[in-house]
Amino acid sequence: MNGTLSDQSKPIIFSMARLDRVKNITGLVECYAKNSKLRELANLVIVAGYNDVKKSNDREEIQEIEKMHDLIMKYNLLGQFRWIAAQTNRVRNGELYRYMADKRGAFVQPAFYEAFGLTVVEAMTCGLPTIATCHGGPMEIIEDGVSGFHIDPYHPDKAAELMADFFQRCQEDPSYWEKISQAGLQRIQERYTWQIYSERLMTLAGVYGFWKYVSKLERRETRRYLEMFYILKFRDLVKSVPLAIDAQPVDKGAQGSSQ
Repeated sequence: MNGTLSDQSKPIIFSMARLDRVKNITGLVECYAKNSKLRELANLVIVAGYNDVKKSNDREEIQEIEKMHDLIMKYNLLGQFRWIAAQTNRVRNGELYRYMADKRGAFVQPAFYEAFGLTVVEAMTCGLPTIATCHGGPMEIIEDGVSGFHIDPYHPDKAAELMADFFQRCQEDPSYWEKISQAGLQRIQERYTWQIYSERLMTLAGVYGFWKYVSKLERRETRRYLEMFYILKFRDLVKSVPLAIDAQPVDKGAQGSSQ
C-alpha cells in the first residue's frame, strides 16, 4: 500500500485494473494530478499491479510502476492519493466497491480500449456511479449522462473536467449522486443480470438449433430434387452421349490422300 488520505471526508475516485498501458491507470493519475479543482473535491484511490518494481517481472508493468512513482513525486500527491496493490480476493474487491459507494465516490475506467467492461458492471451493480472509456464495451453498458458517463482517454483534460463537474454538482445537490447511482443499478437490472444472460443464451441456443434443423431439411430436400432430376432427365441424356471407345479414330494419312 502506498500513500495516505489526509482529508477522509472527501468522496473517492476509485479505479481497479491491471497496471499496463492499455488500462491507462497512470493516465488517470496524471489527469487527476493536473486538475486542481478535482483534487480539491475528491481523493483518488487505485488498485493496480505492484507498487514495488522488485516484485514485478513484466517489463511494461515495471515501466508503469516507475511512472506512477514519478507522478506521485512530481505532482505532490501525498495526502490525496492511495495506491493499493492488486487484490486477488474477490470478496474483498466487492467490499471495495461498496465502501467507495458508501463514501459517495465514483468508479472510473480510463482504458484506451476495453473489450467488455466487467469492472464497470461490477461497480454499477454496487450502486457506484461510473465514469468509463468511450472506446469499447462501456459505450454500450453506460447511457451517457443517465446511468453514468463516458470519457475519452485521449482527451484527459476534458475527462478531468467532467469528473470535477460531477463531484461539484453532487456537492451542491446530494440527490444527484443518488440519481446516477439508481440509474446505474436500473441499467444493470435491465440488461446485465445472470438471469437475463441465461435467458439470452437459451434463446440463442434455440435459434441456432432451429436453423441447424432447417438447414438439414433444406440439404435433404435439395438432394432429393437432384436425385429426381437425375432419374427423370439426366440419366436418359447420359445414354445418348457416345463413349470414347465408340468413336472411330480418323486416319489422317488416308484423309490426306483423298484430298
